[in-house]
Amino acid sequence: MEEVRSSADADLQLIKTRANSFKNLADKELENFINSASKSPFIVPTITASATTAPQPQEIDFVKKLRPKLSEIRRAYSSPDFKWAPKGKLRIYLSSIKNAIVAEEEDESFGKWRRERFKEEGQFGEVNWEPIKAFRTRLRELEEELKSISSSSVDIFEGIKNSEFVEKVKSSLKSICKEPEETKVVPPLDVPELLAYLVRQSSPFLDQIGIRRDISDKIVESLCRKRRNKLLLHAFPEGESSLIEGDNMNDELDLRIASVLQSTGHHYEGGFWSDSTRQNLSDGKRHVAIVTTASLPWMTGTAVNPLFRAAYLAKSENQNVTLLVPWLCKSDQELVYPNNLTFSSPEEQELYIRSWLEERVGFKTDFKISFYPGKFSKERRSILPAGDTSQFIPSRDADIAILEEPEHLNWYHHGKRWTDKFNHVVGIVHTNYLEYIKREKNGALQAFLVKHVNNWVTRAHCDKVLRLSAATQDLPKSVVCNVHGVNPKFLKIGEKVAAERQGGQQVFSEGAYFLGKMVWAKGYRELIDLLAKHKSDLDGFNMDVFGNGEDAHEVQSTARRLNLNVNFMKGRDHADDSLHSYKVFINPSISDVLCTATAEALAMGKFVVCADHPSNEFFRAFPNCLTYKTSEDFVAKVKEALTNEPQPLSPEEQYKLSWEAATQRFMEYSDLDKVLTSETRRERRSRKGMEKSVSMPNLGGMVDGGLAFAHYYLTGNEFLRLCTGAIPGSRDYDKQHCKDLHLLPPQVENPIYGW
Repeated sequence: MEEVRSSADADLQLIKTRANSFKNLADKELENFINSASKSPFIVPTITASATTAPQPQEIDFVKKLRPKLSEIRRAYSSPDFKWAPKGKLRIYLSSIKNAIVAEEEDESFGKWRRERFKEEGQFGEVNWEPIKAFRTRLRELEEELKSISSSSVDIFEGIKNSEFVEKVKSSLKSICKEPEETKVVPPLDVPELLAYLVRQSSPFLDQIGIRRDISDKIVESLCRKRRNKLLLHAFPEGESSLIEGDNMNDELDLRIASVLQSTGHHYEGGFWSDSTRQNLSDGKRHVAIVTTASLPWMTGTAVNPLFRAAYLAKSENQNVTLLVPWLCKSDQELVYPNNLTFSSPEEQELYIRSWLEERVGFKTDFKISFYPGKFSKERRSILPAGDTSQFIPSRDADIAILEEPEHLNWYHHGKRWTDKFNHVVGIVHTNYLEYIKREKNGALQAFLVKHVNNWVTRAHCDKVLRLSAATQDLPKSVVCNVHGVNPKFLKIGEKVAAERQGGQQVFSEGAYFLGKMVWAKGYRELIDLLAKHKSDLDGFNMDVFGNGEDAHEVQSTARRLNLNVNFMKGRDHADDSLHSYKVFINPSISDVLCTATAEALAMGKFVVCADHPSNEFFRAFPNCLTYKTSEDFVAKVKEALTNEPQPLSPEEQYKLSWEAATQRFMEYSDLDKVLTSETRRERRSRKGMEKSVSMPNLGGMVDGGLAFAHYYLTGNEFLRLCTGAIPGSRDYDKQHCKDLHLLPPQVENPIYGW
């Protein structure tokens, strides 16, 4: 290979030196060559006597053919308008000369005679052809003269050596020198392999119909072992064993299918249901869009937690972040927002949100806040999107989507599939809807239907689902992880309380309290029942309750009727100074997924008494968290908390509650840390020549695409939407939304709906 490279470099150097001489000397030397060739015909003299029987060569007339081209060269170079452009015109003239010479030399009769004559003497290449010898002599003289030419003219051709053309020539020479590799014949897939792949790809679907994943894995393993045993009968003599018995069956099957697909040249670029064209980002930063179902000043978990998540994701400055929140018309704002607080424009609400957030996090937030049209449902007590929510994220920013409450966002979503528009979609489940629905009329039937609808929409629209606790239903593609933190303000309160206690001050002068939205499902039913059942065991026990809500009047009247020692007060911020002196926070709720108020109470250094329930699994590791299993155990834990002092939080426990730790857990469990570096991995895989995930069509993905298509079709029917509880006219946003958000009417956006 080094010889080829050195030879190519030498040839290039010779081309440079000869080309530099053409402008001043080519005309003169070529004229001499033509004259000498005209006077004496190109006759090769007899070399030896043994060659007398060889056919007599005829006069070569290729010079006559060359005359017009040389005349054109002389006229072009002699013209006063001639401009020196070696990279353009000079290459064309040299190519013409080369083609004329090569065409003549490839003449079969002349080439055969020339090879036979010179082979006999062993002097092929050492031709005693007088005109050629003269021409070579003149070229040597030219080379000596060109050594004195200025180096500036050499720079003109310096780029030739590193040009793409030369590199292609070199690579072609290398490929010519290489011996052709022996092609390997890959045997086609047999029936057990096809069945194993089909079962493995169908495992999510089989899991939904009751066939557990471990059973599917055993079927795949059994099918793979059958083929392996068949191969071993031919590969190993009797009595010997295989060394690959412990290999991973799934990896082996993947590589087997990938090798077959690669041998056929197949490349999967998307299926019937899926959109294979995802966004290729041109700038250096990735884009993260967080879409949620509520917004401040509504103090609910889906309004507060996504706001902190956006702030701390943007704080790292590794990605651009957009928070997409619902915009309510003024009539709905009056129903939802507390203290008759309303906003006349999205800009006004954005200022309120940023001011509230920056006051609590203590740093300048750097992320974008956008709004999508929403409507408030009185029956469901929640905000539902109006129209296609995904259209409010520009295509240039459609990279990574975080759907806060993905089932809620997609119940009536009639628009583009999230996983088609975005490269990676993560859903975060906040609410245990099944627990709420079971408390309603015909709750068991409704819960059964909602459970399967939740499975449907999350599977169709998410790549990964995070459940804050095991209290939620087991959704497809889901893992359990608490990715929420507490407001930094509560951690500062806890540090202040610990410092005051260390200084000998009496900090906790009040007893027990509960804080939460006053609806039965938020733990008030459990609290009333426990206090009523053990009223005598808790003699002298007083408790303060803070909250507002739709069931406030009914809850308070029930407590008065049972003569419970409970003082009801208006709802307030958990960080309010009036709550710092309470020592015990009681939260008997079993409908929460992960109670934010419990985490805040622990951060402030208080005791927490809560049920032994999956929603409280994260808090059990904290020494100040006292869990109970029975009502009698509840009484014991309350008395224990009232008679003892809570322990100060350690630095590790404080960090575990912080949003920094929550963001780190989110990046890990959502696979976002891998997605953000996927470009580097993709380049590395492309150099290896085999990429299984692109080569193999995924049956599960095809099923998900079919489910998404069916959901899109059904949610486009207004009658079906109304039958399932959608807000009338919520398939599109209305005129008031167009006015508030400066949107085009839906009839203009989509002249033929759905196309």
